[in-house]
Amino acid sequence: MFILNRDEAEAFITKDGSEIREIISPANSAIERQSLAEAIVHPGESTFLHIHKSSEEIYYILEGEGLMFVGDEQSIVKKGDAVANLPGVPHKITNTGDVPLVFLCICTPRYTHEDTALLEDKKED
Repeated sequence: MFILNRDEAEAFITKDGSEIREIISPANSAIERQSLAEAIVHPGESTFLHIHKSSEEIYYILEGEGLMFVGDEQSIVKKGDAVANLPGVPHKITNTGDVPLVFLCICTPRYTHEDTALLEDKKED
């Protein structure tokens, strides 16, 4: 049996700019194809518009609210909402609230930087 607590997962910044904690994946368990991660987008921030070349991805909103862009559509998302992001379809999320936007990311196959292609430039500090 494999159990990993979210608090034991080290945070890193994904290619799209979100703060991620990969809770369970092929990198740390016997799981072979998918990954489960927690993502955080801070108030006033957005991920970069991007696609995944082969991964299907689900966002499940745990806390906060935001504006989700998928393809040529946009919608407000809030706690309890799930969003499907298909391979090759541009997407990004913007935190429109005053608290961190926290959501789960479920990816099959697992998230990798190599599978992610940015469609807009990163902002320079």
